[in-house]
Amino acid sequence: MGDMGAGFRLTADAASTVGQFVTVFISVYSLLIFAYIITSWIRLPYSFEPVQRFLYDVCEPYIRIFRRILPPLGPLDVSPIVAIAVLVLIDRLVNDVIISNVH
Repeated sequence: MGDMGAGFRLTADAASTVGQFVTVFISVYSLLIFAYIITSWIRLPYSFEPVQRFLYDVCEPYIRIFRRILPPLGPLDVSPIVAIAVLVLIDRLVNDVIISNVH
């Protein structure tokens, strides 16, 4: 009986670790998207070009998915906002599934 409790704790710990990883990953990626948006609004010195290029390479493929789906709203690009909202939704869904499967 004690081995089952240890196995459950191990499973719960692994699930908790996966949930924390997903949350941290989505938080970092959301911050990268925010940085991408901000750096697209302002003109940075040439020395920051590698940073801007990195942000573009990391964020643009994901944001482009939403640009294809969403109609343009004049000069306002809401695709990054929707992209972050989807990430938050994925985080909640993953963590809800993990929590419900552990209990």
